[in-house]
Amino acid sequence: MNGAQSLIRTLADADVDLCFTNPGTSEMHFVAALDDVPQMRAVLGLAEGVVTGAADGYGRVAQRPAATLLHLGPGLGNGLANLHNARRARTPVVNIVGDHATYHKNLDAPLESDIEAVAGSLDGWVHRSVAPAQVGTDTAAAVAAARDAPGRVATLILPADVSWGDGGAPAAPVAPREPRPVPSETVREIAKVLRGGEPVALLVGGAACREPGLRAVSRIARATGATTFTETFPARLERGAGLPGIERLGYLAEQVSYQLDGVRHVVVAGTRAPVSFFAYPGKASELVPEGAQVHTLAEVGDDVVAALVELADEVAADVAPELVPAHRPELPTGELTPQNWAQVIGALLPEGAIVSDEANTSGLLVPSATAGSPRHDVLTLTGGAIGQGMPVATGAALAAPDRPVVNLESDGSALYTIPALWTQAREGLNVTTVLLNNRAYAILRMELQRVGAESSGPKAGGLLDLSTPDLDFVRMAEGFGVPATRARTAEQLAEQFRRALAEPGPHLIEAMVPPLL
Repeated sequence: MNGAQSLIRTLADADVDLCFTNPGTSEMHFVAALDDVPQMRAVLGLAEGVVTGAADGYGRVAQRPAATLLHLGPGLGNGLANLHNARRARTPVVNIVGDHATYHKNLDAPLESDIEAVAGSLDGWVHRSVAPAQVGTDTAAAVAAARDAPGRVATLILPADVSWGDGGAPAAPVAPREPRPVPSETVREIAKVLRGGEPVALLVGGAACREPGLRAVSRIARATGATTFTETFPARLERGAGLPGIERLGYLAEQVSYQLDGVRHVVVAGTRAPVSFFAYPGKASELVPEGAQVHTLAEVGDDVVAALVELADEVAADVAPELVPAHRPELPTGELTPQNWAQVIGALLPEGAIVSDEANTSGLLVPSATAGSPRHDVLTLTGGAIGQGMPVATGAALAAPDRPVVNLESDGSALYTIPALWTQAREGLNVTTVLLNNRAYAILRMELQRVGAESSGPKAGGLLDLSTPDLDFVRMAEGFGVPATRARTAEQLAEQFRRALAEPGPHLIEAMVPPLL
């Protein structure tokens, strides 16, 4: 058995049975070894950002890691943006990066680079295998590291000669680190804050954004009057009819200031105290109201759900959560607008949908339009690095093939990783992409004003415009093997969305929505 074979067998034995890849020469023995391990499924992405984003989407939904296989430092660099998003989502990912043979590295061949430095920026686990006999043990450690609570990117570097060399042996799975329990004393201290008579905001993140945590949060709010929020960009938020409707903290600092106005205590659980997405001239970066105290119920990596349930039992023993009743918007009519396209989605979103949301400025009204839709999951842009939506939808569809996946995608972001459509077609994935074409980087038009750099000049305006030449996403999608249509009215969008959901395989709808700004 060579090193590559021992690596794949160890992955499969540890329940890592899906590998997203865009391989190169240094990874060919790994590629060849795939046929020796029938449990391992390999999925090809045409660009590394698709590979890493799909692994992120898969991990968020499956709650276990997929593997990636990337080609040396440049391949890792190409996939880094979506690994950044995975880091912020705390998604378990086992990242395999091929490297030059050990005896070749000192020759400074064209693809030579410092892989450890690039992987180290992800604040995860990084290790280099140095001998075939060690690959199995190193792989088991990588899987355990990826699954350590609350989840992280673990990067294993595999030199080519370590991959092809004989002497490999699979290793048994290693138990990951479980979430840390929150001391009952901490829970009681937070209970005192909630009972103290001053306005309290409870901000939750991570695993608390799923049903058990949300139910506990709602009980606490009903019993104490606390205002409750989820973090701005949750990795996976369960919502819809029959679940508590917990508002997300706003993206804009001005929104957060309004949401937290008058609050004297901010309790954080599974996330951190809010800060502004960017710095702005003359404005505060920390968004906790001046004079308010921050209290931590559960750190990232703690068992936040158990802590919230214990807190709810302490302050709301006989209180039931408030659940959102089923309700949908009426189907709108007329030309598409930034408002009515979201109503179409809310009116038709199917039961059990997984929504990969990268609609950006065009999607500001989606949360309200879908609040009472059938239960669904939302996967958001956790790290702010655009180009996530299509790959995450791809990985989510592979993790949950029995659930419909809906990708709400902005035009500018789509262009970063649009080859994900080819992977969706190749794998026959049930992903419906609604692509909002407003022919602009609309969010940057807004930010141009917010940073105090207002300009009406043609050079500045041209850098934020996507209309010269116009982008034809229908033809692009069809070129990647995905059936596509174009909607200009709410009626067309509704008819095309219904049809796409009813037919197997991927579909793309280009919705011609004017910019909000």
